[in-house]
Amino acid sequence: MKIIQQKLNNNEENNLKYYAAFSYLNTTPLFKAKLFEYFDFDIKRCFQADKKDLQGFSDWCDVSVPRDFFSKKTKLNPDECLKNALLKDGVKILTYEDEKYPPLLREIPDFPLSLYYLGNLSDIDYSRTLAVVGSRRATNTAKGALNSIISGLSNTNIDIISGLAYGIDAQAHQSALDNNLTTIAVIGSGLDFQYPAQNKKLYSDIIENGGIIFSEYHLGIEPLPYNFPPRNRIVVGMSHGTLVAEAQIKSGAMISANLALDYNRELMCIPGNILNPNTSGIYHLIKNGAGIVTTTDDLLNNLGWDIIHVDSQNEKLNEIHEKIVNILALEESTFDEIVQKTNLETSTIMIALTELELKGLIKQSNNKYYKNK
Repeated sequence: MKIIQQKLNNNEENNLKYYAAFSYLNTTPLFKAKLFEYFDFDIKRCFQADKKDLQGFSDWCDVSVPRDFFSKKTKLNPDECLKNALLKDGVKILTYEDEKYPPLLREIPDFPLSLYYLGNLSDIDYSRTLAVVGSRRATNTAKGALNSIISGLSNTNIDIISGLAYGIDAQAHQSALDNNLTTIAVIGSGLDFQYPAQNKKLYSDIIENGGIIFSEYHLGIEPLPYNFPPRNRIVVGMSHGTLVAEAQIKSGAMISANLALDYNRELMCIPGNILNPNTSGIYHLIKNGAGIVTTTDDLLNNLGWDIIHVDSQNEKLNEIHEKIVNILALEESTFDEIVQKTNLETSTIMIALTELELKGLIKQSNNKYYKNK
């Protein structure tokens, strides 16, 4: 096995094998998450727990220990699990303990202990994440409306997240790529499957353009139907809001919409032709309080976001610039307040503010306060 070079932050490298082993353990995500919490987020203790260690577990969280949990666990060799999980070139593991784990995902009750991924996480910014879900058999009208809305976000720090399926998912990813937006795909199989076949180019384009392909499933897991509902919770769970574009009452998109409500996230819909069966779910959600989105401004208003543009040369904001822009997105601030909030040298902040003004991203008001344009 080749040496895996990966920054683990507070997670010791040998703990990776236990995260990998849990991905091979066929139990519910909720049980895994609660077990992880029960043992104070110590993955090694989770895996090495015996029946005596779990005597009070079900009373603590009202989740049953699967009958075959211990028999399944004893059949797993964590070292072999890790080796097999990383056989495909480029595949890495992102654990719950890593600083690049999506922060909102930690808030859902059945969070994944780890995610396998392809791509480079170093430039991923989770501060503005939008899930887009909808029909696999989407009309051209719905695709066009979605493209128009996403185009209005061009060259911003908003991440578009979807499931890389036919129809709306594929349109969301493609529109993001066309408008210099980072896009993240969460798939319902191991990363050695590029499914559906028609999206193979989109799969590679996402990675080549700075995006990420995430999966909860280890290599070898096929894209079977029962894998997709659990996938949906990750798409929605890592997002501040969910936008639905065409969905029948009984559909995966409606599962995602209900999850957004369960997670207390913003839920929005693009209205469509009332004679189209794919809008039955849309109007059900709208009648029950979902936001209506027909323009980019509607989307931004529902989420309470201002536009933050990347400069015309498509450069990503550096870390210091990003800190300042995110501070000013919440409220306008004085120079001293920015220094205090960033905990950086005054000379560093002075240079960064000047650069941001030259880029046209911020401006001064009354020669005292700075704010985003």
